[in-house]
Amino acid sequence: MVRLPQAHVVTFKARLAAIKRMRGFVSWGESSAFAYELASLLAELEASISDPRTGAELVAAFYEMDDVIFNHCDDSNGRIGDVFRHDARNLFVHYASRCADKQWLGDLILRLNRNDGFGLRDSLFDCAADYLPEETMRGLIGSLWALADREANEYQKRHWLRGIESFARQLRDAPLFEQAQLAAWPTLCTAARVDIAEVYLKSGDAPTALSWLERIPASETFQADKRDRLLLAIHEQLGNRGKQEEAAWRIFRRYRCEDTLSTLLRVIGDDQRERVIDEEARGMLQSEGLSYSDTTFLISGGRMDDAEAYLLARAGQLDGYFYDCLLPLAEDMERDRRFRMASVIYRALLESILSRAQSKYYHHGVRYLKKLEALAGKVDTWLTVQPHQTYMDELRQAHRRKSSFWSRYNA
Repeated sequence: MVRLPQAHVVTFKARLAAIKRMRGFVSWGESSAFAYELASLLAELEASISDPRTGAELVAAFYEMDDVIFNHCDDSNGRIGDVFRHDARNLFVHYASRCADKQWLGDLILRLNRNDGFGLRDSLFDCAADYLPEETMRGLIGSLWALADREANEYQKRHWLRGIESFARQLRDAPLFEQAQLAAWPTLCTAARVDIAEVYLKSGDAPTALSWLERIPASETFQADKRDRLLLAIHEQLGNRGKQEEAAWRIFRRYRCEDTLSTLLRVIGDDQRERVIDEEARGMLQSEGLSYSDTTFLISGGRMDDAEAYLLARAGQLDGYFYDCLLPLAEDMERDRRFRMASVIYRALLESILSRAQSKYYHHGVRYLKKLEALAGKVDTWLTVQPHQTYMDELRQAHRRKSSFWSRYNA
């Protein structure tokens, strides 16, 4: 016998009630399994309930369990929060986009957001354009203004104003977004000015967007990359080719990689690729500091000789603590048969582990030392680099008391 939809509703509500009565605590180790259980509950709801209003109402009831759930869980890994941020939100949109009574939906999300202690329910504001027409959203904006005006609690007031900002972004209503930002923060910080500029740009008003960015001191470094990317788009709309190039160069030189190079070349022309890489390589080799990202850029640009020379001249600056950067560089050098340079990098990785004297990392150090032994026979000439045997003698002497490491190495 096929159960009626109402039976599914009763079952879902009963399972929510069971969650509400939970008394035990879900530990960090159990949180992933509990998150899966919650996601499965929502998936079953989607499979069994087709009526849009009923579905939206039940998802709202799920959101209203957030205080019980998070007060009884360790969600350090964010898995349970993701169920609300993604699964529940997407399911709400699934139902709400097909629900005919838009005013009822607006009232529903306002009701939910009157108690958003965990900052999860306002995600329904952020996707409102997916299920509400502009007319309903404008009506809700009026309600949000009224709620903010009556609110004595500053935190809750800003919660309502943030809802207005979210609606303004979706409606591309830049003056409204600016108004809400000023109401929340009369003294605007750099991030707020950048956000206002971004909304003006997306609304098609490049001159006003530019005016907001120009209010930020040139010496300000916060969100510099985001500002330059906005300036690049603004000056493209305004037809300011020179300013476009300036912004593109700043983006590229702040972090040289294939992506920022492509951004630059879209402005100055693809035919400038080799010239740019050549000039940047010369500049890097003349500098004194070490940048792992610059080294990666040289390698990706096919400048292995320059990359090796760059690293070799800065061997003393190599810090094995940054193994996530150094290990790929060592592997690149080894792959290109630059065994001397690869050895220098593996030495930095090994010395970092030994200097920390934490035995739980010694197995990595043993692996690096064995790699050094394997590479030593492949090096034609050590030139200015200390030969392997001399290095080994000094290493043993400097770390002779680390018996745990050497016993693992000799095993």
